[in-house]
Amino acid sequence: MADCCENKACTLEAMKVKQSKTLKIVLLMNILLFCLTAFYGWAANSTGLMSESIDDFGDAVTYALSLYVVYKSNQMKAKVAFVKGCLILLGALFVLSQVILHMIDNTVPVFEAMGAVAFIALLLNLACYLLLTKYREQDINMSSVWECSRNDILNNASIIVASILVWITHLGWADTVVGLVLSVLLLKSSFKVLKASCYQMRVQ
Repeated sequence: MADCCENKACTLEAMKVKQSKTLKIVLLMNILLFCLTAFYGWAANSTGLMSESIDDFGDAVTYALSLYVVYKSNQMKAKVAFVKGCLILLGALFVLSQVILHMIDNTVPVFEAMGAVAFIALLLNLACYLLLTKYREQDINMSSVWECSRNDILNNASIIVASILVWITHLGWADTVVGLVLSVLLLKSSFKVLKASCYQMRVQ
C-alpha cells in the first residue's frame, strides 16, 4: 500500500515537473510574440495585430500565473483560472474599443506587415498549442492555458485572411471585421474559463 502511494506521489510529481517545463517554454514564446505583434501592430496601424499583441500579453501573464500554481492546490488553481478569465475579458473589451476607433477613423493597415507577422505568430502559437495539448485534461490550470493557445491560432489565421483582403480591396474593413470577430471569440473564451473556475471553486 505504501509503495502504491509512493508511486502515485512520484507520478504526480513527474507530471508537475513536465507541466512546469512546458509552461516556461510557452511563456518565453509569448513574451517574444507580444514584443513582435505590439511593435508591428503599431507600425502597420493594424487592429488585428494590436488585438493579437494584447492577447499575447494576457497569455504571457496567464502562463506566468499557471507556472506559479503548478505545485499549488486545486483551489488555488481555480482561483488563478478565474483571474485568467478576467484578463481575457479585459483584453476582449480593449480589442472592441480599438475596433470602434478604427471604424471611426476608417484606417487602412499595412497588409504586408499584417500577413508576415501573423504568419510568424501562427507558427509559434501552433508550437505552443502542440506542447500544451497533452496536458489539457490534467487539471483546470492546464486546460485554461490550452484554451488560450487555441484562441491564438484562430486569431493568427484570421489576421492572415484579413491581410489578403486588405491587399485585394485596399480598404481597412477586413482588418476591422477581424478585430470585431476576435473580440467576440475572446469574450466567449473568458466566459468559458470564468464558468469553469467558479464551478471548480464551489466543488472544492
